Amino acid sequence: MTLQRMDNVGIVVEDLDTAVAFFTELGMEVEGKGPIEGLFADQAVGLDGVRSDIAMMRTPDGHGKLELAQYHSPTAIRDGSHNPPPNTLGLHRVMFAVDDIEDTIARLRPHGAELIGTVAQYEDIYLLCYLRGPSGIIVALAEQIS
Repeated sequence: MTLQRMDNVGIVVEDLDTAVAFFTELGMEVEGKGPIEGLFADQAVGLDGVRSDIAMMRTPDGHGKLELAQYHSPTAIRDGSHNPPPNTLGLHRVMFAVDDIEDTIARLRPHGAELIGTVAQYEDIYLLCYLRGPSGIIVALAEQIS
């Protein structure tokens, strides 16, 4: 048996509409949105009484997907700092290639994006930065310059 593909990355958020607006402004598209609950949900995630709303977001090329989930029951928990630094153990960040990094940052700021550091240049190849988005999600952006 072989791995077929990576299907999606799941991110639990505090406010689904805010997260959808953020990732839509980044350039992702809503593939589907709806409630998730019932026995299958309880069994799949190992919790009792799951009731959540999800939005499946996809990149314009159709290859990358994020599953954003807002839990209503059981209540989502915060484990540690609300804004953990980039060197925190666990899922680190999601990176996106963009055409214009400065324009992307400017468009995401009204949706709560904050630069963690600065826009840095790696040799003559990339401009890179880390942003903190909704629910403290770290989003990295890369613009190829050569």
